[in-house]
Amino acid sequence: MLSQTAFDMEKYLSEQTEEILNRLERFHNKLYLEFGGKLIFDYHAARVLPGFDPNVKIKLLQQLKDKTDIILCIHAGDIERRKMRADFGITYDVDALKLIDDLRWEWGLDISAVVITRFEDQTSVKMFRNKLERRGVKVHAHRITKGYPTDTDLIVSDQGYGANSYIETKHPLVVVTGPGPGSGKLATCLSQLYHEYKKGVQAGYAKFETFPIWNLPLKHPVNVAYEAATADLKDVNIIDPFHLEAYEKTAVNYNRDVDAFPLVKRILEKITGADSPYRSPTDMGVNRAGFSIVNPDIAQEAAKQEIVRRLLRYSCEYMMGLVDKETVQRAELKMDELGLKVEDRSVVIPARQAAERARRENKGNEGVFCGAAIEMQDGSIVTGINSPLMHAAAAAVLNAIKHLAEIPDKLHLIAPTILESIASMKKVMRNGKGISLDLEEALIAVGSSTPTSSLAQLAIDQLKRLRGCEMHITHIPTPGDEAGLRALGVNLTSDPQFSSQSLFVI
Repeated sequence: MLSQTAFDMEKYLSEQTEEILNRLERFHNKLYLEFGGKLIFDYHAARVLPGFDPNVKIKLLQQLKDKTDIILCIHAGDIERRKMRADFGITYDVDALKLIDDLRWEWGLDISAVVITRFEDQTSVKMFRNKLERRGVKVHAHRITKGYPTDTDLIVSDQGYGANSYIETKHPLVVVTGPGPGSGKLATCLSQLYHEYKKGVQAGYAKFETFPIWNLPLKHPVNVAYEAATADLKDVNIIDPFHLEAYEKTAVNYNRDVDAFPLVKRILEKITGADSPYRSPTDMGVNRAGFSIVNPDIAQEAAKQEIVRRLLRYSCEYMMGLVDKETVQRAELKMDELGLKVEDRSVVIPARQAAERARRENKGNEGVFCGAAIEMQDGSIVTGINSPLMHAAAAAVLNAIKHLAEIPDKLHLIAPTILESIASMKKVMRNGKGISLDLEEALIAVGSSTPTSSLAQLAIDQLKRLRGCEMHITHIPTPGDEAGLRALGVNLTSDPQFSSQSLFVI
């Protein structure tokens, strides 16, 4: 298991902060900074660059707290379609609420306003707006910009960006963020610039980027991992032709930014009445990540593992009807480019072997036989199988914490009487269906055993040591298993197989 550091966090935080302050000074101390990627809990970056703090952006903003306003954008269509943030298993509108709470209560930062972009009077969006406004959050609803993307004169006019309400800000640095791609961050930044220039404020625009890393090779595994992570968006990394022409230097960017650059450049020039300060989309980005990689070999291997994870995730999402076949094929192409296979993930084969063991031990019985495997921080692998009383994920986690606590296999963490009582209760509640304990239920049962069992308490104390561990299951996890593993901070993948023949699983 990867445990060494590939990334110098302190160097990155220092250089990224300095670069932002330089950009702020360049634009007369009023800068709209679009934050690409996740504002907090950027687990993709943490996985592909071991040592990267998933909350580094927040720590940077805390250093600049006295200079910063934060605007949160969310696309009305994402609210209406109930688009999901996969790593948390919550919709984008719920993620926006969670982000506001996390910033306020965990980090001491307040959102200045929420902008609902491309608003078309959807009922669900109005309900979301009402919920925020009745809790004291300022909300702006911006409609589709007239003339976009072809008519620059109409875009940069009172009927275009001017039709959007102006968002009042107090500080020189305005961070514009959102729960995911397509949130309308760029449009909000440009709309604000239009209003600022009408007020006589010569504000500027820049973009806080992490991926792709512009000064790594095009086919570097870290950059390929970004393509794999955005396969559903059809993002493709390319050499920035504008940067190459302007500076005769190779820089990596992605297709959407490169395609949009000529238009963005024209809009900036139309708003400011002067030549654009940027000669390439790479110029727009503030990205010092590539300069902080201290162990390239570890970063490459971590990125390859992330590409495998992404293929497995997309394969499962395809089975659940969440993505199309083309998305899976694009992820497979990234695997082929680097000569990877699913079995390169160290926990895949042990999990499948565990499932085969379950099948042998239950020969003649009907049902789906599942296996799970967890790789500990020391590289050892612990497995679990499903049974009439427990899911494979639950068995693997309980075996893992027993392993960490050095508790012999023959000793029980859950008192047999408690296990029987829970099974009996579930049998009554579910009419004899689904009495096997999922992970959340199993952990509650272990916790219930702690008053009478010192071993149970010792095992519970080990749960925090599972954070960051790798795990694979031979079936798509049930909601209770997935929620439990997410809470433990385990990096989970699964084979694209269902754990039951039933269409409805609880």
